[in-house]
This record gives sequence, structure tokens and C-alpha cells, in this order.
Amino acid sequence: MDLRKLKTLIDLVAESAIEELEVTEGESKVRIVKSSPNAQNQVVMMQPQAGYAPMQQAAAAPVAAAPAVAAAPAAPEGHIVKSPMVGTFYRSSAPGAPAFAEVGKEVKEGETLCIIEAMKLLNEIDADKSGVIKQILVENGQPVEFGQPLFVIG
Repeated sequence: MDLRKLKTLIDLVAESAIEELEVTEGESKVRIVKSSPNAQNQVVMMQPQAGYAPMQQAAAAPVAAAPAVAAAPAAPEGHIVKSPMVGTFYRSSAPGAPAFAEVGKEVKEGETLCIIEAMKLLNEIDADKSGVIKQILVENGQPVEFGQPLFVIG
């Protein structure tokens, strides 16, 4: 992928609400991640093509180190419902609508717990076990990763 295309992709991410963009062209793979609301803080990583040395380019100011954690939080007890995809977590079907799940609510297997928006598609995430919701581990509107714990069902 040439530098003009790469610059265009960086500008696209900087000027939009997109937090992350991944593009594959042939055997090249580029991933651009916005690390803060400032357009200057972006990280660009490029997977090598066959026969080429790896190339990494950082177009960002140094990232501050995360504050030290005093004690690791205890792992929640119960069945953990994990995110099956990368996207944005929503507790309800629309702003102002009641949440699908609340702490203390009894849920049945197959009942909708939340929605994860991925690529403009709304994906309902269902309970894979019956029980009572002990914890909700993600805030409404927060981005989630694949395999990230969302709920604890007891």
C-alpha cells in the first residue's frame, strides 16, 4: 500500500467518528486506531507483505503510562457472558428505553441481555445460561472487544 493511500486513510479516521479502521489489500493489512479524541493521536500498524520487512509507523504523541493498580480486583463469581464480537455495547434498544438487563433481574437462557453495534448492525446478545444477573461489567456506549466479559450470571 502506498503512502498516499495510507495518508488518505489516516485523514479519513481523523475527520470521522470512527475509532478504529482495518483495511486489507492483497497481503498487506493496515490498522489505524484513534487513541484519543485528538486527531493527532493515532497509531498506524502495517502487516508485512511476503518478502518485505515489517513496517510500523506511529503518528502519535507519546502515550502516558497507565496509573499503577494498588490491588488486582477479585474475579467475579458466577457464569460470565462474554462479547462474541468487537463493537459498541448498548444496554437498551434505544436511548431512553428500559435496559434489557439489570442487576438482580432473573434471566432465562436465550433472553436478550444487550445489543452490540458492529459496522452499523445491531446484534442482540442473548443469555447463554439462566440465572440472576449479579454484575454488569460494561458501561452503556462503551466499546467492547471480542471475548470481553459483559455480565456475570449467578
